[in-house]
Amino acid sequence: MKRNVLNASIAAGLLAAVGLAGGANAVELSPDGLGQVLIYPYYTVNRNQQTIISVVNATSAAKAVRVRFLEGYNAREVLDFNLFLSGFDVWTGTVFALVDGGLPGDGAALLTDDRSCTAPSSTGWELLSPNYPGRRYLAFRDSAYIGAHQDSGPVDKARLREGHVELIQMADLGGTLRTAVTHTAGVPTNCGVVQAIDPANTELLAPTGGLFGAGGIVNAAQGTFYGYNADALGGFSRIPLFAASGMPTPSLAQANTTADTATAKVVDAAGELFSSDFPTSGQPSQAIDAVSAVFMASSLLNEYNVDASVGSNTDWVVTFPTKRFYTDPEILGVAPGAAGALAPFTYTFGQRVAGNPYGDSGNGDGQSCSTITFQQFDREASRASEYAPGGFIGMPPVNISTLCGSVSVVSFLYRNSPATESAVLASRLFTPISPYGHSGWMQLDLNPTRQPHALRASRDGDVFDGLPATGFQAVNYVNDNAAPGTLSNYSMTFRHRALRHCRNTAAGGCL
Repeated sequence: MKRNVLNASIAAGLLAAVGLAGGANAVELSPDGLGQVLIYPYYTVNRNQQTIISVVNATSAAKAVRVRFLEGYNAREVLDFNLFLSGFDVWTGTVFALVDGGLPGDGAALLTDDRSCTAPSSTGWELLSPNYPGRRYLAFRDSAYIGAHQDSGPVDKARLREGHVELIQMADLGGTLRTAVTHTAGVPTNCGVVQAIDPANTELLAPTGGLFGAGGIVNAAQGTFYGYNADALGGFSRIPLFAASGMPTPSLAQANTTADTATAKVVDAAGELFSSDFPTSGQPSQAIDAVSAVFMASSLLNEYNVDASVGSNTDWVVTFPTKRFYTDPEILGVAPGAAGALAPFTYTFGQRVAGNPYGDSGNGDGQSCSTITFQQFDREASRASEYAPGGFIGMPPVNISTLCGSVSVVSFLYRNSPATESAVLASRLFTPISPYGHSGWMQLDLNPTRQPHALRASRDGDVFDGLPATGFQAVNYVNDNAAPGTLSNYSMTFRHRALRHCRNTAAGGCL
């Protein structure tokens, strides 16, 4: 049976976000949601779901943006293109499973009805007809992880079905470039002008930000919708970073504040502001560390609910948006399976390392695992360790698990119920955790004593503990008695809260 692919106009109506522009003198995670870089923590097409993506240009300046979809194991690129936004423009797209569009194969694809200019041009994408006359799609590709690029992870098309998305503003557009992409009566003036721009074109101007975005995971048949705002980074680049589509640049590893420095500004839970300078010159460059620093979390905090009486289940999406720069052998320039991961991560992707009797994680094909621990509390402040064998009140978490992908989904599942996918989002990249009681909250420790994680020191000696992480809780409640013969789902998402810890021994603390 064919399933409807969500119309992009519906997608635009479902997604909304608001914010105010932030500063641009250092890389920062914008509290107001606007910036030069947008990170969408999760996309999936599993279990008949589709993921809708929107990006809004909240300024009058025209912009060139790289759109990049990354699979969830090793964050290998599965689709990229350049997007050109007119002033005050909105672009939307829908990620769907090929089979749900009546197409053969186990992969995924992007559909858009949007008229904004792209390179390559979306007018050359495949037609969905005869099932969807006039609508065009572009299939995700597996070329980044097969053949000469095989990385020990799965080589089938199912690997394309979940991951995360990043958008990087490459430049503002001036002169004839701006005129070409500006909409008149809803249609750009001449997309052909921006199909092949020379990166040296003087009408490519420094990016000024002002982008915001949102994502949503929807199952039209079930009536579920998990919406979230994209994380926005301000102050990413002071210079144009334009490159043709298909190129590895621009990348998150090109953060720059001055000619040889990428500065990160991080605010902790106590409201303390840390400013850390990372060198961009020399080998290896630490420009990526400025981006990682703003995502660094020693712990993630959120709630869960798995109460059968209200039909609830909970997944946590945990995404490491910069992980590939520390763990992918191809990026690091080491042999497949060889050691060489950079801090704060421990193993390269596919590195074979056995675990040990103390519960520390091993590693192997298709993995780059990090040990984590967790502490659960019910809603009356009772702790799981109060009753767990060997656990004592006031002791640190004793439960041990691992997160092994660039995207991981922590699913709250009772151990006596083995599962092949997560409970809510149907992720195959999931780590099961037994819930303590039916509802409560959990602290996910990303810097456990058994396997400490810490970012490389900044030029001024600042060290951030933990891992660079983002994501959200997805919870669904099922009411099968809403009305006779009527099934109702109530779905929600809540962004993770984070504890951040910075230390600087020489200075007596981070400044």
